[in-house]
Amino acid sequence: MRLFDCTEAEQRELATLEPRIGHVHLRQRLGLEGDYEAHVFRRGTHFFHLENWYSVHTLMRLALALVGLHGRGQRNALRIQLRRHDVLLASLPGAFDGYTLLHLSDLHLDMSEPYLARLIQRVQGLEYDLCVLTGDFRFRTFGPYAPALEALARLRAHLHRPTYAVLGNHDTIRMVPGMEALDIRVLMNESVRIARANDSLYLAGIDDAHYYCTHSFHRAAHNIPHEACAVLLSHTPEPYRHATHAGFSLMLCGHTHGGQICLPGGIPVITDSDAPRAYAKGPWRFRTLVGYTSVGCGSSIVDVRLNCMPEVTLHRLRQAQPASGGDEAPVDGASIGRIADPQSVAHPRERDF
Repeated sequence: MRLFDCTEAEQRELATLEPRIGHVHLRQRLGLEGDYEAHVFRRGTHFFHLENWYSVHTLMRLALALVGLHGRGQRNALRIQLRRHDVLLASLPGAFDGYTLLHLSDLHLDMSEPYLARLIQRVQGLEYDLCVLTGDFRFRTFGPYAPALEALARLRAHLHRPTYAVLGNHDTIRMVPGMEALDIRVLMNESVRIARANDSLYLAGIDDAHYYCTHSFHRAAHNIPHEACAVLLSHTPEPYRHATHAGFSLMLCGHTHGGQICLPGGIPVITDSDAPRAYAKGPWRFRTLVGYTSVGCGSSIVDVRLNCMPEVTLHRLRQAQPASGGDEAPVDGASIGRIADPQSVAHPRERDF
């Protein structure tokens, strides 16, 4: 797909992105999306990915129905949990101690009407300072994107704070102008400075690093001061090493769905990620980088979840305190983020299998 293959309205809208992201990024993303929609899959580890085989989806539904799990899995997909997560960061400025991020990932908003209604209900009444969306707004990986944008508009009306997003492998760059018309800033290898009192926190976002691989850490981190506390939004945990060496303190991501259909005990069968399985869900740490992989709000391939409930997450940033005895405070990542007291979680884990 090239720019002149888009509709006239899309061409006008995408032309406004070019000064921000550059003509090469725009051309690459459109071209790769066009190759995908023509079923010219790229070579590599994801050639035989189940998301690309839509004929398999019906077989999966039938298999789940035959063993009596399809209905239960569909009910689980609507049981969206609230997770509260404390993140300890030594580099966090004092003014941002207690600053809270609402994290939604893998929304797949056009999955179903009951799901969208449940997600809207789940975010209502939550208290936070900033909302971040880490990609996959569309249920399918190709085709019309207007239904996902329409659903996003309905959700956006209930997000009462500034909202930032990155694209996932289910999303098309043609969605960006529509998302930004909803006052959702999409970070395409870009960063922004968040000011509070006299302090600053930097928020960066990279384009999809899983399938399209149009991410650029050089561009995303270019305007971030060397010693600043910086949060990275990435659709997938896969570029965790790059994020570490680029100097980020915290990485928020999704993509894996935590496995979505898991064995008892929440053990994922498939994560569709080249990152270590320990990074497939929840808090993790790599050297100086603290990370969190959301299991996602929605579902893909089939609208079913087993032993892995969907979630929305409230990350409360906390300034790491010096150790007792006057020792210096640990570097970011020395104290991994922790899940808050289960009593503070509105919908604690329930047995779902």
